[in-house]
Amino acid sequence: MPKVTLEPQAAESNSWYVYIVRAADNSLYTGITTDPTRRLAEHQSGRAGAKYFRGRAAVEIVYLEASINRSAASIREAAIKKLSRDQKLALISQSKY
Repeated sequence: MPKVTLEPQAAESNSWYVYIVRAADNSLYTGITTDPTRRLAEHQSGRAGAKYFRGRAAVEIVYLEASINRSAASIREAAIKKLSRDQKLALISQSKY
């Protein structure tokens, strides 16, 4: 899977992001944040990270998409979570990140 640059082009400092993290077991976790680097570190440390990562290790962000506000990010997150694994992998492979 491609490496992610955590500095999206044309993103402002108060932007919200939808991200997908690949876990050590190759499962995918989708979430939102204002700071992707910090959020990945939280998932990896076990502090303030999602319960999802208590039984598996967060490896890397494989998808990152900027949103204009929290509402838009939450709506996009919900849409991505409804996708099948194959559809998520296609989204990741088509990403410029």
